[in-house]
Amino acid sequence: MPLSPGHILITTRQHREKISDVTDSEARELGSYVSLLSRALANVTGVWDWNIVQNNGAAASQVVPHVHYHLIPRPQLNGEERNKSFTMFGKGMRSEIDDEEASRLAGRVREEVRRERERRNREKL
Repeated sequence: MPLSPGHILITTRQHREKISDVTDSEARELGSYVSLLSRALANVTGVWDWNIVQNNGAAASQVVPHVHYHLIPRPQLNGEERNKSFTMFGKGMRSEIDDEEASRLAGRVREEVRRERERRNREKL
């Protein structure tokens, strides 16, 4: 279950257990996607604060033995929500999102990624 609506995982195509196993080329590609998806996700959700988390090894709370980054939007908390904490990754509040809403959000993020890529390509010219 996502920690918030828009929680995205970014991973390598090839199996790599830890970030230390990733090639330089894969690291550059991951970094590019972290930046691209962060911007697209913020534009779609309107949430401009987020966590980027990557755990290495069981002692560091890595549950899935494959390198992946979590992009987790962190909306402002109001009222009683302020007393709840997001500080421990994987613990605490989780967000309910139904499949239909998640599908719509994913489609909007994909479209925004397309626009961001076009913008980046124009900037290269």
